[in-house]
Amino acid sequence: MRYGKEQNLNQETIETTNKVDLNDLMKKVRNEEKRNKRTSVYLSAAAISAFAVFGIILTL
Repeated sequence: MRYGKEQNLNQETIETTNKVDLNDLMKKVRNEEKRNKRTSVYLSAAAISAFAVFGIILTL
């Protein structure tokens, strides 16, 4: 929800000034990269955990 509010504020700012602020664009890119890294870390941890549990079950 918070991202949607920021996006609306940025769109309103861009529409009223008719200029693109490079700092706003860079901030969006950095936030997207952080979100992608976090997602990939979570998926990797889930996959490793699943393989570990499967391996433990096989050894029993």
